[in-house]
Amino acid sequence: MTVERITFAIVGVLIMATAGAYLTTQNVYFLYATIFVGFMIFQAPFTRFCPLPMILKMMGGRSGSVFS
Repeated sequence: MTVERITFAIVGVLIMATAGAYLTTQNVYFLYATIFVGFMIFQAPFTRFCPLPMILKMMGGRSGSVFS
């Protein structure tokens, strides 16, 4: 898998997990985590900055064309 596909998979899991955790506990901090992840995904195409692909590249991940 490429860095991009791993990034999208991890982000999807994070959003679902934090939204589900909020629904079960009603703890507002889970909503803050969901909003933060969503904001990072929103700003990444405009600024070309996303920490997760950078970390995956340092770990030796194979990059595709999105975050090169």
